[in-house]
Amino acid sequence: MKAKKFDSDFDAGKDITKALDLTKARRITQEPKRVNVDFPTWVIEGLDKEAKRLGVTRQSIIKVWLAERLERSRLIEAS
Repeated sequence: MKAKKFDSDFDAGKDITKALDLTKARRITQEPKRVNVDFPTWVIEGLDKEAKRLGVTRQSIIKVWLAERLERSRLIEAS
């Protein structure tokens, strides 16, 4: 499919997924990057307690809480 046809189909709201190779698709801003963070024991214990209560992993709760905080900060800055 030519780029012009692809663009016009997309703009018209047509399904263009057949023209894409989704096996190689990725979201650049969401690719994981490993970081190491040292926490005091009391923080780890609190994280583990809350994670257990919610039925998720420690890593999941850290990710969610940080994402929530960053989103809140972004919204405050936009105001």
